[in-house]
Amino acid sequence: MKKYLVLAGNIGAGKSTLVGLLAERLGFRPYYEPVAENPYLEDFYADMARWAFHSQLFFLTHRIKSHRALMNDPASVVQDRSVYEDAEVFARNLYGQGIMSARDWETYRSLYRTLTDLLPPPDLVVYIRASVPTLKRRIAKRGRAFEAAISDDYLAGLNQLYEEWLEGFDLAPVLVVPGDRLNFVEEPRDLDAIVWGVEERLCDKQRSLFPISVTHPPQRGIRS
Repeated sequence: MKKYLVLAGNIGAGKSTLVGLLAERLGFRPYYEPVAENPYLEDFYADMARWAFHSQLFFLTHRIKSHRALMNDPASVVQDRSVYEDAEVFARNLYGQGIMSARDWETYRSLYRTLTDLLPPPDLVVYIRASVPTLKRRIAKRGRAFEAAISDDYLAGLNQLYEEWLEGFDLAPVLVVPGDRLNFVEEPRDLDAIVWGVEERLCDKQRSLFPISVTHPPQRGIRS
């Protein structure tokens, strides 16, 4: 049976890397965050308050199209960031900072809710929870010039919005990966723990919705 897995997390959490690793280990098809030339970005950076709604609407439309495309794929899929994060974290952040007006935010949120009600939800959301120091270290390591100016306060604010979103998210089970502690890139045992946790949650017949954290799988012959 086809499975739909979402990888969620802040900038620098390691989502794209874990998407590739899980796709390889589980035999899923990876769907990375779509790259699109947003025609509003130049205007947005020149006048954020005026163009925030237009810019976010473009991203929402593009993400909805991507969601439909992966649902039409007969293979099991693992997705790098979802439409839910676009709205509940990044667009909400613009509203919270006063960049998007209350009127535009309500219009955007109404459209988002209408569209997502028509989409099949994921079978599992894997959230990489990482502190600001961990995020900054990983951002610096990948060396993207446009990310160098991202402030600690901005990352901390997004982290808070991620936690608030997941606290109220009831469309799918959530598996929390402690990103500060598990080095899934360099430590095979840490990746094994995440794969084990994903497999356990995908096979969960009770479909528990409360978030749980990854722990290392029990060793054979040892009662856990």
